[in-house]
Amino acid sequence: MAEKIEIALDRCQVKKAVQALQAFVKTTFSGESLLMDDTQQISLLFTLWKIPRKPQTIRIPLPHGLRTDSEEVCLFTRDEPKMTSEQTQRFYKTLLEEKGVKCITEIIPYKVLKTEYKPYEAKRRLLGNFEMFLSDDRIRRLLPAHLGKHFYQRKKEPLCVNMQSKHLARDIQRLIQGTNLKVNGKGSCCMARVAHSGMTADEIMENIAVTVQTVVAKLRTRGPVIKVIHLKSQTSVALPIYTSDLNHLAMVHAAHKRARASEVKGAADKKQAKIKRDDTNPTDASAAGGQEEEEEIPLLVPIEMQSKKQKLEKPSKKKQLKKSPKNARVKRRMNDKSARTKKTRKTDSNVKKNVLKLK
Repeated sequence: MAEKIEIALDRCQVKKAVQALQAFVKTTFSGESLLMDDTQQISLLFTLWKIPRKPQTIRIPLPHGLRTDSEEVCLFTRDEPKMTSEQTQRFYKTLLEEKGVKCITEIIPYKVLKTEYKPYEAKRRLLGNFEMFLSDDRIRRLLPAHLGKHFYQRKKEPLCVNMQSKHLARDIQRLIQGTNLKVNGKGSCCMARVAHSGMTADEIMENIAVTVQTVVAKLRTRGPVIKVIHLKSQTSVALPIYTSDLNHLAMVHAAHKRARASEVKGAADKKQAKIKRDDTNPTDASAAGGQEEEEEIPLLVPIEMQSKKQKLEKPSKKKQLKKSPKNARVKRRMNDKSARTKKTRKTDSNVKKNVLKLK
């Protein structure tokens, strides 16, 4: 959890900065151009000690509203089941009238946004026609794909509203008359609108005090958060109204020194323990050596290692195949055949010899 640290603003310094901005606005603009719509926005510029890891959007309710009744606000609603786009618009208009909401100038259902505002030129016209956009929280995840990047570049992305809330008028009024601070992980500076040049000095100071305390309480960082706070208008330079002291830097350095000392001490303790172990090992070795001298040392005989596995002796086929005894009749027949063949061979040889002699 982030530590909640209150920041004490110097009221005299804040008042001087506000009066200087008001005087600058009066000198830069003539009396004819100081109309209701030509008021300049006054913002707070926060410089943080470190870049936040995660992006965050902080909603800040202000005691004195920023927007006038002439500014137009658009509301994106979901498509009600079994209703056309016109019926959905009439349904939400009656709902807002019953809840007492009078600051919404136009209601656009989600289906109309997808169809009529699909071209690029239609989206740019929609962006320029309204000062602020609200959306039903039930369709907030569907809007970025249909609005485009220009809504987010100009920081006019819709703010979510719970249309089923019992205190709908109060929630919408807080969103419209409040402000937002967007903290991203791309830098250490962030800005929030807190007033306009048409407000009095006391109203601007009250808005500044509430904004600073809300931001410090809701930022998700540990320790001291804010380094410098500046107050500026759209065309003026940034006037510092708060500068953090450097006491916490000394605390950070002291913490680093303590951590370093603990690391050095731990290394020294490990070294001493190792030295002690080395000192105790020789005595143990000498005692063990005396015991070995008293005992007889057995002779060590080398063991032959069998590199190859002994092959299993397989019985030869000759041994496996044994001649089966033959019957006596079979033997006689074989002998008779062999005798006949011998006789025929002898007779053939005698005939050949006689033929040769006659020739």
